[in-house]
Amino acid sequence: MENFQYPIGKFEHNEKISIEQRNQWIQQIAETPRELRSAIEGLSVEQMDTPYRLGGWTVRQVVHHVPDSHMNGYVRFKLALTEENPVIKPYLEDRWAQLDDYRETPVEVSLALLDSLHQRWTTLLSNLQDAQFLLTFTNPESSEAVSLETAVGLYAWHGRHHVAHITSLRERMGW
Repeated sequence: MENFQYPIGKFEHNEKISIEQRNQWIQQIAETPRELRSAIEGLSVEQMDTPYRLGGWTVRQVVHHVPDSHMNGYVRFKLALTEENPVIKPYLEDRWAQLDDYRETPVEVSLALLDSLHQRWTTLLSNLQDAQFLLTFTNPESSEAVSLETAVGLYAWHGRHHVAHITSLRERMGW
């Protein structure tokens, strides 16, 4: 049976991340806005309001969630680059997805935000020195220090993960 919650699997990485792998992840982050736009192209209002799985978010909520998550990610990178192992602020993404802006804002607004954010983010990432990718931030929920090189992979996966929610729904529904 297909895993609708994790259509590309959970994020996994080798302990030693190569420069080639890191560069591939940066490229995937750069491609996320285009991939997300492509995934929703031609969908009707009804289709945009369809959950990608039973108990899951609607396509519309997914589209609004990606820039929200990635804005948090971008800020986490900036904090790690300017502070020593900062403790990040988690957020309740499921509650964010219930707010009015997810229902009332046209998805094009979130797509434009994602375009701009990812342009800034990939510029930042492409200009970091190898040693900067070893800087960390700490997630208070796990007390784990996360390196920026691992976080690059996580956010590259995150974009692909949500695009796959939409594309796998389209495939199952014959859209």
